[in-house]
Amino acid sequence: MGATISTCWEVLPSTGQLFPPTPAVYTPILCCFQYFPLITIVQWILSWHPAGKTSSQSIFNIPGRIAWSAMEIVGPINLIYCMVTPSPYAPSLTDLPMSNILIVTLYCTHYVNRAIISPFFSAPSMSPIHVAIMSSAMLFNWFNSACLAGWLRGYTVPTIPSFHTASNGFISSCFTMPDLLPIVGVILFAVGMAGNIYSETALFRLRREEAEKRATKKTDDETLAGQGSGNKFHKVYVIPPSRGVFGYILYPHYVFEWLEWIGFALAGTAVAPLSALPISVSTSSAGIAPPLRLAPWLVPAAWAAGKLAVPLPLPAVVFVVNAVTNMLPHARWGRKWYVEKFGEKAVAGRGAAVPGCTWM
Repeated sequence: MGATISTCWEVLPSTGQLFPPTPAVYTPILCCFQYFPLITIVQWILSWHPAGKTSSQSIFNIPGRIAWSAMEIVGPINLIYCMVTPSPYAPSLTDLPMSNILIVTLYCTHYVNRAIISPFFSAPSMSPIHVAIMSSAMLFNWFNSACLAGWLRGYTVPTIPSFHTASNGFISSCFTMPDLLPIVGVILFAVGMAGNIYSETALFRLRREEAEKRATKKTDDETLAGQGSGNKFHKVYVIPPSRGVFGYILYPHYVFEWLEWIGFALAGTAVAPLSALPISVSTSSAGIAPPLRLAPWLVPAAWAAGKLAVPLPLPAVVFVVNAVTNMLPHARWGRKWYVEKFGEKAVAGRGAAVPGCTWM
């Protein structure tokens, strides 16, 4: 047994190969991350999610604001580190085109809001988060940012299957689809982020109003317990009224975030590979990672990119798929929690994230 563990340990990549990832380990990292949706099957089966509304008492809990910020800040820190660290396999940050820098900026802008503004300035309170939830989210964000970093620094990953017949789909002499997609992507990203922030802010406002109302009446035991802890907003949750962005679904902030990352992926079709950058032949060759066999659910995206003659923004597409498959079961269990706490009448037939679908 000891010899087996020793052998497995020896084949693991070193710290220097992971931070930032070298082309040799980049493909295995991307390969592992593309199969994340299989893990989310467990989330559909088990309702256990000790965070937010469904948090519970545990010695393994971390204060909500600190845990949330820690697990969200991993992504931008790792991405920036990978982008600025000198590497023999990729050009320096200053040699990258503006399209690549734009994608880095979009990603970091999202996470500045998620890791700093939302927990410390917008949310009236945040329930404790179990260390298991925090750790798994940190691992998710590390994988995601590592995959994005290699792509944005120009790593080339041949895919199996491959549908590309054009060598430089993002270069055109007139205003065509390759020119239009990044523009549409940036617009969708902006709309999605604005909608996400608006929806969350509306929820926070409703919680504040309810807490103030309870504090005035001095009759709610839950509010009194929150006041004893020094925060009258503690564990005060409300169901949003059936109007505005909450008219048809209970989790519009999730849907807006998905729209945000879809726009991110579309904007990513403008990211230039190493072959299009003014760098030496040796560096260009070194930036070619081992081939990757695509997960079945990613094949349609590769086919569409080939048909449109645009580069496949594979890590960004993986991110979209993983974000949706991760958040959708949370929304489903959240709807069930709303029904149990406020009743089906208050839910008013709304779906969690799909209008008219009470199961989702």
